[in-house]
Amino acid sequence: MIRQDTPTEAGLVQLAFTLPADIPGPISVVGDFNHWDPYAHPMTRTQQGPHTAVVALPAGATICFRYLAEGGVWLDEPDADERDERGCIVHVAAADSSDEPARIGTKPNASATVTA
Repeated sequence: MIRQDTPTEAGLVQLAFTLPADIPGPISVVGDFNHWDPYAHPMTRTQQGPHTAVVALPAGATICFRYLAEGGVWLDEPDADERDERGCIVHVAAADSSDEPARIGTKPNASATVTA
C-alpha cells in the first residue's frame, strides 16, 4: 500500500510505502527517483509489524519503482496507478490537490506480487 500526504509548502509529497509483515528479510524501495539504488530507501520493520519506508518526492511527479526483497526477489505494488516494462508507476499528488491525503493500494487484503 502507498499513502500520499498532501504537498508541503516546499512542493514535496511524503509517500509512505508499506508491505505486509509476512514477507521475510530486508526489503528496499527502488526506482527511478533513487537511481534504482537498493541502499537508498530500505524499509524498516518492527518486531511484528509491516515493512515501511517514507520517501519525499516533488508534487506532480510520476515515478517508476519496485520493491527489492532478500535474494534479489522483485515485488510489485498490486495497486499501482499503472505498470510498464520497468515496474510500477505512481503519479504523485499535484500541489493543488485537496487537503485529504491520497491513498493508493487500499484494496482489502492486497499484498505484493512476487515476480522473477
